[in-house]
Amino acid sequence: MHFDEAVNYLLSLGHETLAIKLGLANIERLLAALGSPEQAYPAVQIAGTNGKGSTAAMLDSICRASGVRAGLYTSPHLVSITERIRLAGRDITRAGFARLATQVRAAATELADATGALPTFFEQVTAIALLAFREAQVELAILETGLGGRLDATTAARAGVLAITPVALDHQEYLGDTLHAIAAEKAAIIRAGAATVVVAPQPDAARAQILARCRECHVTPRFTTGDILTRGADAAGRLRATFDTGTDVYENVSLSLRGRHQATNAAVAIALAEVLRERGFPITRAAIIEGLETAEHAGRLELIPGQPSLLFDGAHNAAGARALRDYLDEFVAAPVTLVFGAMRDKDLNEIAATLFPASARLILTRPTNPRAATLDALARLVAAQGISRINNPPVLVESPVDALRAAEACTPPEGIICITGSLYLVGEVKSFNALGGQGLNRDR
Repeated sequence: MHFDEAVNYLLSLGHETLAIKLGLANIERLLAALGSPEQAYPAVQIAGTNGKGSTAAMLDSICRASGVRAGLYTSPHLVSITERIRLAGRDITRAGFARLATQVRAAATELADATGALPTFFEQVTAIALLAFREAQVELAILETGLGGRLDATTAARAGVLAITPVALDHQEYLGDTLHAIAAEKAAIIRAGAATVVVAPQPDAARAQILARCRECHVTPRFTTGDILTRGADAAGRLRATFDTGTDVYENVSLSLRGRHQATNAAVAIALAEVLRERGFPITRAAIIEGLETAEHAGRLELIPGQPSLLFDGAHNAAGARALRDYLDEFVAAPVTLVFGAMRDKDLNEIAATLFPASARLILTRPTNPRAATLDALARLVAAQGISRINNPPVLVESPVDALRAAEACTPPEGIICITGSLYLVGEVKSFNALGGQGLNRDR
């Protein structure tokens, strides 16, 4: 298959969340048919509700600073599916992706003929990533869990080093209605024989569930340091902080990712790096600092200066919305035009209550996604919040591209357009050629 053929084939398997089939049997059979590529290298698996992608990006950056050849697997992508698989800091090539997708498709088809179960979109993309890592002879695979943990395809890699970032309510239709239930799904990546699990600060219910799983599997958790001394932040919201882990002190680190919540993610990345160092990886203190100061994670408080500037942030659940609101309150003095679109299965009332009051102008739109909330549903959120918008009533725009145009037309040059509510919306807008003809399309 050529690249476009490969993408169209994968998309034909169904949307990765609507067509999801949680369970490990299919992915384990698929990997076995491909020669068990996950056994060719050690791996780190990162689960959690918020921060797992940022933590993975930080750890990958630390590995590059250390000279460790790492493979990074994340989801979802924003513009190109190749973003999900990074080798030594670079997206997999389109040709490389297509070639491996062809190999995975053939194995998946044979399995479907034998078992009647065709591996899903996420299972096949995960297999492509693990194959790519073996082919590139990576020294370490860094795997961001897609959904939950217990039955997520990345768990089939049986990573020896694990991490759980902060757990919050999200994806309740798959993971359960309580923090206790959701934490149980995420904690299930912990298994007997795992070397280490790094645990971020958690709500009490989630912490209790994670500790219970550790006891059951005879794994001693390593909690991230609470000794983080904040030393200020720059005007764009990049924190300076000192981290004391008890093993080492990382002084006056200027985090490259914006927002105070990134201190928690940085602490998890530091703990993982220290664990890897104990396991023989040549990761120095200086490399850890350099990695934290140079990490990149598109679509998460990603600021593109301009007149007006653009701020991209997924903020796709209540905790993510709170982090974005905290950032806007502390670091953004300019008037904010909020371009908002979200998935209908999210806690839209709480997200709206958090974000809508922070906007001077509100533009509601609908991402091109079968799970997207309708404009009528979003308009009802405004009414439900009782927000008075006599001078600047919300504008409803069906197309995200037209929503961006509308935002540019009504936002003063010194203002900020914040595109938020869903990573799918962020990706769709980033694909649109905007900003004075400079363009945001990063597809390769």
